[in-house]
Amino acid sequence: MTLSPEALGGIGSRLQAVDAELARRYPGDRPGQPIHTAYASGADASVDLPRQWGSAALELAESQRDLLVALAGEDVTARVFETLRERPIQDLRLDFEDGYGTRGDETEDRDALEAGAVLKALPAEVSSRGIRMKGLTTVEWARAVRTLEKVLEGAGGVPEGFVFTVPKIRHAEQADITVSLCEAIESAHGLAAGSLKFELQIESPQAVIAADGTVAVAQLIQRSAGRCTGLHYGTYDYSAACGIAPKFQSLEHPVADHAKAVMQAAAATTGVWVCDGSTQVLPLGTEEEVRAAVSRHFRLVTRSLERGYYQGWDMGPGHLVTRWLATFAFYREGLGVAAPRIGRYLDRQGGAVMDEPATAQALATVVLRGLECGAFDPAEVTAIAPKATVEVLHQLRERKIPAL
Repeated sequence: MTLSPEALGGIGSRLQAVDAELARRYPGDRPGQPIHTAYASGADASVDLPRQWGSAALELAESQRDLLVALAGEDVTARVFETLRERPIQDLRLDFEDGYGTRGDETEDRDALEAGAVLKALPAEVSSRGIRMKGLTTVEWARAVRTLEKVLEGAGGVPEGFVFTVPKIRHAEQADITVSLCEAIESAHGLAAGSLKFELQIESPQAVIAADGTVAVAQLIQRSAGRCTGLHYGTYDYSAACGIAPKFQSLEHPVADHAKAVMQAAAATTGVWVCDGSTQVLPLGTEEEVRAAVSRHFRLVTRSLERGYYQGWDMGPGHLVTRWLATFAFYREGLGVAAPRIGRYLDRQGGAVMDEPATAQALATVVLRGLECGAFDPAEVTAIAPKATVEVLHQLRERKIPAL
């Protein structure tokens, strides 16, 4: 006995429909994620801001060089110094929300126009840039929209790599509203359809779990019409909303781990990046306080990377030092593990660990992330795994059979 052609055809049609729906909703991971987002007040917008932050970061790094070497080694530390001199900031967000405050319409209009001009003129090393506007709430939405329009006016359009961050998200309907806002602005200003992209800041429990028990953050992604590029965790607003006492609010509190894990699951293979939040502890004060803050931030960034959060907020130049230090150290250590396994996989050799295509994809992804951020060079990869060229690594990430 066997199934009839009609029964088989019905099952096949339904499976095709399921596959098409999954492909639409989960197109796969998106490469090019920056290691951080540097937040600066919109009032401080300047084309020189990356250089200024880099100079301040270099001064701190020089004063704490012995500590940096102890944390990550001489080779990593030297690479950090080079990076801080040449390209200290990958992603810059000019803040018109909490870091800006309420300054009056005339002042904010002027600052928004200037911010737009700055975002357009930033050097190419800042691969992505944008603003955090005020929230789409009853009190602030009109000012938020006006600021966004003024920024685009100042830039003369949508700058390369531009994205705007929407804070105070608490309901899936806000994703629909943000999409409608993008469409309206594109139409009114003669911008290309789909050119405006946004990030959603997850800083309230309602953005993670809705009143009906559903996972709100998953709905936020799916209702963003492909315009949502990232989810940014808001450490302190989220912790406060959960009733955590200020002394214990941090990136590593259990409520933070839970929120980010839900965000991570909701965003997996959607092409939406998850960005960890910030620490409010800056390397300032006495020598002892500075060294404690440097060690603390290095540990927190490493912890986030180990949990698969490859991007985080940096709130001042001092954070750049340990952001790059921890990131380079993480990927260089990962290279020592991943490259030999990739080499054996490409050679079809055996060993204590038998890797499958999905594992090879994950191994290639971590190596490519390290290459993209500058933790090591292609020659360092092929020195360990001669066949693992950049082209081959991309093929493995896409789960294609490498053309060797």
